[in-house]
Amino acid sequence: MWGLPHGFAAPCHHARQAPLSFRDLISGSLGAILAAEAVQFDGVAKAFAGVPVLDGVNLSFPAGLTTAVVGESGSGKTTLLQLINGVLQPDAGQVRVFGEAVPRQAVEPFRRRIGYAVQGAGLFPHLTNRQNVVLLAQLEGWTQDAIEARYAELLEEMDLPEEVSRRYPHQLSGGQQQRVGLCRALMLKPGLLLLDEPFSAVDPITRVGIYERFEFVQRHEGVSTVLVTHDMREAVHLGDRLVILRAGQVVRSGTTDEVVNAPGDSYVEQLVNQQL
Repeated sequence: MWGLPHGFAAPCHHARQAPLSFRDLISGSLGAILAAEAVQFDGVAKAFAGVPVLDGVNLSFPAGLTTAVVGESGSGKTTLLQLINGVLQPDAGQVRVFGEAVPRQAVEPFRRRIGYAVQGAGLFPHLTNRQNVVLLAQLEGWTQDAIEARYAELLEEMDLPEEVSRRYPHQLSGGQQQRVGLCRALMLKPGLLLLDEPFSAVDPITRVGIYERFEFVQRHEGVSTVLVTHDMREAVHLGDRLVILRAGQVVRSGTTDEVVNAPGDSYVEQLVNQQL
């Protein structure tokens, strides 16, 4: 379950306005610099107890798009996300986010620029849904006006009624909980959103509605997204690009159309034929 980012700092003493979103940044002079790659893996390897989990991974995740990473259990999908947000450090190689190497120390400010949502939403049960969403902004010292404006914006984007604010997570449907979880992940206007199988616990009918809201929000926010899933249908539905992992190695990457129409590997071809 995902709670507060590791090592979250105490509240600031001076209230401040909400930061610019990535969409705001790319509309300015920084656009040409930031718009190329959100995440870059250069020769990244990671092992646990001597067992390789990722082996010499070279990958680029374009900014402003959704890249879906597909693989079976144990393929290294979640480890890949944990390397991006600095929960883990690579044994070899380097991971860069918007051109900066993931820090090995003082990672808290770095992680605040990344939204994270997981399977089951991971909401705090003792807090109302509104409290769950705005908590990070309060800890960051946002002004009350900025908090209220951002919260209202997210409710509208996720098509959630105001009445959910006073309720607790257990009083919502699974689909509503997942939408609240996405609101929390997006509250600080992150430049990068990491999604670790966030929709897998939701029934198929509800999932379609969440897909629609996510696609709307992704376009509106312009946030670069890395989506980890074992579901090829979900990956094709939501991903602008696909990465197929197997046993810690990238067996295929490219645009969704490229991967689906030219698998180039027997394992990828099997995924396409069996799941699509």
